Amino acid sequence: MNIHYEVADQVATITLNRPEVANAQNAALLDELDAAWQRAAADDEVAVILLRAAGKHFSSGHDIKGAAPRPDKITLESLYAIESRRYLEYSLRWRNVPKPSIAAVQGRCIAGGLLLCWPCDLIIAADDAQFSDPVVLMGIGGVEYHGHTWELGPRKAKEMLFTGRSVSGAEAERFGMVNKVVPRAELDAEALALARQIAAMPAFGLRQAKRAVNQTLDIQGFYAAIQSVFDIHQTGHGNALSVNGFPILVDLERMKQANH
Repeated sequence: MNIHYEVADQVATITLNRPEVANAQNAALLDELDAAWQRAAADDEVAVILLRAAGKHFSSGHDIKGAAPRPDKITLESLYAIESRRYLEYSLRWRNVPKPSIAAVQGRCIAGGLLLCWPCDLIIAADDAQFSDPVVLMGIGGVEYHGHTWELGPRKAKEMLFTGRSVSGAEAERFGMVNKVVPRAELDAEALALARQIAAMPAFGLRQAKRAVNQTLDIQGFYAAIQSVFDIHQTGHGNALSVNGFPILVDLERMKQANH
């Protein structure tokens, strides 16, 4: 089972459960994760959604090493269809669930891992958390849900993308991407305590507050920007296809080194 789901005290806790591969995201995990989000959204007994991860790391991103064998033929059209659903559509859908959501992040949160925590309303990070998006090494300008500028501001967004370096939890808190940094041993307790505190608030008031903030961001251009930059992301795949007929032009060792 790639996802563990439980409800207690009006909090739905969704746990990424592939610790043996640092919670790398294959299609099954993402589909199960989306189902868990929708289950929590539909449950009247759930007031707050808490996303966490088993093991040392929150998520090492898309499961490139464990991906299916290279197909005989792949097109940009087929890639676009897959990524628009599992990466862009899922992340936007989680962001727009009316109930408040919290991500508890420890260890590495690499590339596709950002697509899981950024849609959440609040982020609590452990003091060992490291956020990164080194996919420029793939010839692509950033992950599919391109929240970098909104989460970090333009200068730091460019720095993260241009260098591939990790942003620590403490840095992310200074930039406003993370709400709070706590010792690793206290992460789960801190996130759960916050979830329970929020769950005690009037549900309709929470829904309206979330809607107000999200709509303000959308009026500022968030939704349009996310959609348009997804198309820019696809030009990276198009270039890779034109070069060698397959979209993953990446030196995995270099990506690994970029995150040390």
